[in-house]
Amino acid sequence: MDVPGTVFLIDDDPGVRDSLALLLSLKGLSAQLFANAESFLGSYQPDQPGCVLTDLRMPGMTGLELQGALRERGLDVPVVVLTAHGDVATARAALKNGAFDFLEKPIDDVMLLEVLHNALRVDRERRAAVTARSSSDRRMERLTEREREILSLLAAGHQNREIAAQLGISPRTVEVHKARIMEKLECRSLADLIRMNPEAD
Repeated sequence: MDVPGTVFLIDDDPGVRDSLALLLSLKGLSAQLFANAESFLGSYQPDQPGCVLTDLRMPGMTGLELQGALRERGLDVPVVVLTAHGDVATARAALKNGAFDFLEKPIDDVMLLEVLHNALRVDRERRAAVTARSSSDRRMERLTEREREILSLLAAGHQNREIAAQLGISPRTVEVHKARIMEKLECRSLADLIRMNPEAD
């Protein structure tokens, strides 16, 4: 099964890296391997969809410190933390810091794959939402100040006549503005129009 997105696998143990990489490739998941968190941070591009699968305890930067570094840089990528049995308290701290999940070694393959699929799905959905939002913002920029004013009043539930009276224009002019707003925002109905209004958030 071809799953969009890459699993960025970070573990200082070459044996663990190789065995996990083999498992992921057999299950149709793309993986990039890193021996430490520093090398991952040095090469990661924010436009690369995917999720991080990182060991908790590593020489140099730990899994927890990696989470902090990603947050400081404003990089929103799901992080799945691998931990030995004795690290469960630390792993809970990782969850509090925003980790997507943590898994204990030795890893159950089925659970690992399920968690990674979910992490990749969450990343895809977040990216799609950001893209939709930026597209919506670009369309909103096409509106004049008066059109924004009318959109806001329409979204608040006012009828054409009420808007006309409030703005000192004719209902027909409101109708013309509304048609232009719908055209500029690429909306087919009043409901679409209202959803596009940023003040509706």
